Amino acid sequence: MSGSTLRYGDKVVIVTGGSKGIGRGIVKVFVENGAKVVFCARGVAAGQALEAELNRAGPGSCKFVPCDISKEEDIKRLISVTVEHYGQIDCLVNNAGWHPPHKPTDETTADEFRDLLNLNLISYFLASKYALPHLRQRQGNIINLSSLVGSIGQKNAAPYVATKGAIIAMTKAMAVDERFSTFFSCPFSKCVLSCSISPGNVMTPLWEELAGQTADTLATIKEGENAQLLGRMGTEAESGLAALYLAADATFCTGIDLLLSGGAELNYGYKSQVP
Repeated sequence: MSGSTLRYGDKVVIVTGGSKGIGRGIVKVFVENGAKVVFCARGVAAGQALEAELNRAGPGSCKFVPCDISKEEDIKRLISVTVEHYGQIDCLVNNAGWHPPHKPTDETTADEFRDLLNLNLISYFLASKYALPHLRQRQGNIINLSSLVGSIGQKNAAPYVATKGAIIAMTKAMAVDERFSTFFSCPFSKCVLSCSISPGNVMTPLWEELAGQTADTLATIKEGENAQLLGRMGTEAESGLAALYLAADATFCTGIDLLLSGGAELNYGYKSQVP
C-alpha cells in the first residue's frame, strides 16, 4: 500500500508507555497505518521485542527509546530523539501510567499520591509542553489516555481517579490554550487539537496482574467483563483504532473525551454490598 492510501502514512507519532497493554495496541495500529512511531517504556526487553516485530511487519516503522516518563530529562530526550531522527512530530499520545493496587484513602500516604501524580499526570503535561512547538509546525494532535473512572469514580482508588479526572480537565484546557495561542498565525481548523480517551475495562497485562491479586482471579475477570453493556472487555487493538480516529479523522474535534467503554457508564449497577 502506498503512503497515500494509508490512514496515517508517513506521519510521526510518539507513544509513551508503548511496549504493552493499551500503548502496545496504539503503536501497532499506527504502524499498520503507515506511521513512523517512536515509543518509550522502562522495560527494555519488551520494547526491543515489539520494535523488531513491528518493523518486520510494516508497512510503517517504529523506534523504541528506553525512558522513565516520570523524569523530566527523559521526556526531553524522547522528544529530541524523535525530532533528530524524523524531523517532525505529528501526534503525541500520552499513555504511560499505572493503576496501583486498590487501597482506602486513609491507608494511602501523601508520598504515594505525589508519586502517582508525577507519573500519571505531570508526565503528560511535560511531554505536551516539549512536543507542542513541533506539533504546531504540523498542525498536529495531542491524545491523552485517561480512564472512565476519571468521570464515574472507583472504589479504593482516590489518587488514581484524581489523576485521570485531571487528565480530562487538562486536555480541555490545552485545547483552549492552543486555539488562542495560535489565533493570529493559523485558522482554527489548523491548530493543534487536544483530545482524551477514557477506556473502561480493557484486557491488558496490568488488568490481569491486578485481577491476580484478588481472592478469585477468574471471578474478578468475569465481573470486569460484566461491567460493560456489551458484556466483554475492550481490546488493545480497539484502543489503537480509537487513537487513530482522533489523529487521522476527527478534524472537527478538540477538547473532547472519547469514551471507549463498551457502555459501562450506562444503565444502573449495584452500588452497595449484596448479601
